Amino acid sequence: MTAEQPRPAPQPTVSTLAERPELTEAFWALGDAWPRFVTEDPVGWILWGRIVAELPEHVLVATDERGELVARALSVPFALGAQGRGALPDGGWDRVLMWAFSDRRHGVAPDTVSAVEITVAPGAQGGGLSYAMLDAMRTRTRALGFGTLVAPVRPSAKHLEPHTPIEEYARRVRPDGLPHDPWLRVHARAGGVVESVARTSMTVSGTLEEWRTWTGLPFDEPGPVEVDRALVPVHCEPEQGYAVYVEPNVWVRHTL
Repeated sequence: MTAEQPRPAPQPTVSTLAERPELTEAFWALGDAWPRFVTEDPVGWILWGRIVAELPEHVLVATDERGELVARALSVPFALGAQGRGALPDGGWDRVLMWAFSDRRHGVAPDTVSAVEITVAPGAQGGGLSYAMLDAMRTRTRALGFGTLVAPVRPSAKHLEPHTPIEEYARRVRPDGLPHDPWLRVHARAGGVVESVARTSMTVSGTLEEWRTWTGLPFDEPGPVEVDRALVPVHCEPEQGYAVYVEPNVWVRHTL
């Protein structure tokens, strides 16, 4: 998940995509806030679009005073209390998407909602829309009858410290007690609590040539490779011809 630090700004008009299906084209045109290589995550590649198609009541769209789309937010319902689960998964973003659509396929009643993404249009960033969309997601989740919203948060400043263990980074706080990370701070101010880390939240593998295309880096030396906007180094295996990125996230729980 990605966002900017909140600042005071006029509140947008927030609706669901189920209520405003005419905004679907603008929704897709908003683009991605993710780094290029993250969009190659196979789980997201397969399931992200299904949220829009099958769960439009869990897709929020925000328009400004001119009626232009300025932000979107997606979430999925899933059964955290199902047999064999109970704890938020180490597999984070990937795992919760798989759980959500497996539950949907098998008719398992959901008991929890997970945030999947909040994206703010480039021209609207810096005005607190990320906080507004998170608040709207909390409100919508509650209106749908759920008491818990969780989020596999992609810490917005972790890429500046790719070698810092995620456990250490997630628990770091400022003197005022709020999280060190800006996006984790947004969640904390909205009422969220850091619960655990998801060490294998997203996995992206590719050939060396693919990684060169995605990043512009040579990928010709074995071992860890620091990549712009990657939260941890990418592991490169030149002799085997591939590289793998395993992204950690931070689970935040919102009790509604």
